[in-house]
Amino acid sequence: MTTFMDVHHGMHDMTPEQLDEAHRADLAIEGDEDVHFAHAWADTDSGTLFCLSEGPSAEAVRRVHERAGHPADEIHPVTLSV
Repeated sequence: MTTFMDVHHGMHDMTPEQLDEAHRADLAIEGDEDVHFAHAWADTDSGTLFCLSEGPSAEAVRRVHERAGHPADEIHPVTLSV
């Protein structure tokens, strides 16, 4: 499994409840693609949302987000961490 960080732009004025709802939407269907979404963060000032996940491919992560109703603008593999 590969770790991915994905980015969503244009998510201005997101509330904590909306972030939780979006994350739960991913969790509800992540198993269909063998993906696990570990955490989500939002910078409401810039309208940027970040998600950390593990999965077989960036395309699998992309499919889950699209089906959950919030497509990712960028998906980056995380190949090194400390």
